[in-house]
Amino acid sequence: MPETEDARELVVVEGLITDQPGENMVKVSISQPLGEKNVSKPLTGCRVFIKDDKGAIIHLPETVPGIYHSEGSFQGLAGRKYTLEVQADRTYRSLPMEMKAVPPIDSVFYEKVTLEEGSIPSYNKEGCQILLNTHDPEGRCKFYRWDYAETWEFRLPFAYPPNTRCWITNNSSVINIKSVSGLAENRIGSFPLKLITNESDRLKVRYSLLVNQYSLNEDEFVYWEKLQTISEETGSLYDVTPSSIPGNIYCVEDPAETVLGYFSVSAKTSKRVFIKDFFRGIVNPYADCVSDTIYGRDPIQGVNVSVWILEQNWLATPAYTVLTNKQGCADCTVRGSLTRPDFWDQGNK
Repeated sequence: MPETEDARELVVVEGLITDQPGENMVKVSISQPLGEKNVSKPLTGCRVFIKDDKGAIIHLPETVPGIYHSEGSFQGLAGRKYTLEVQADRTYRSLPMEMKAVPPIDSVFYEKVTLEEGSIPSYNKEGCQILLNTHDPEGRCKFYRWDYAETWEFRLPFAYPPNTRCWITNNSSVINIKSVSGLAENRIGSFPLKLITNESDRLKVRYSLLVNQYSLNEDEFVYWEKLQTISEETGSLYDVTPSSIPGNIYCVEDPAETVLGYFSVSAKTSKRVFIKDFFRGIVNPYADCVSDTIYGRDPIQGVNVSVWILEQNWLATPAYTVLTNKQGCADCTVRGSLTRPDFWDQGNK
């Protein structure tokens, strides 16, 4: 194991408040030394508050271990400053953070891209590049961050199973940031948010992406930029060495104590895009589902335990049943949910 400076356990504080109504969450946990199993270590029993520069105090009670939610529908205001305070064995406090206004997203759109060329165009393998346009005519927002939630519908290619249509929702795990500081015009055009390859069935039926755009101040932008560098430029001997990135939170009793995490204060705007198009070369995750075919009407041992029915035809001569030994081939809830998203009827073509 390599020698590291941050082998000890450190307090980690993560929080985000926006100008949108709804619950705001702060997560308080303990870091783990390099080499230990990645298991969450929540810091419980804390008293957590958010204070603004007008003297208002918002209490965040603990709802699950280490997770603290605001009570009621609290939303921040652009131009105000907010401070987070966490009282545990010691008191941890953020620097006062001003909420910067953020402009609306002009558009979210997609372009087909060729991932691999075939011998003829119809054999090409295609992907989908999702892009974003935004601008701030008033020039108040210089630093941007985006995250997203992607949802797609998928269907099993077999008629017999009852659960053949499901939906999956994933949150983004990459860092998307952009600075327009120093540019002549506060405008971002065709910013690449996400490339969807043909290695999943996301684009097979229908796909949707909800993009959230956040305003950042310069200090937070630098924080995310450092995180991005470490997350994207590690993996070989000469890459950047992972290390602790200082945030905006400190220990009141001992300012020299290292505290990880960041208290983000951002205005937020959102926009959704739907994609229902044909893309060549999309992988079929159910290509190897069939494991056996049983002829006749005799009872089959282990149905819905060790084998699952994909197709059954008792009118054929002889009657037959097609089986699989993979539950996910017969039940879409292994991967997704039967619950149709509330927004799914929006943007129908």
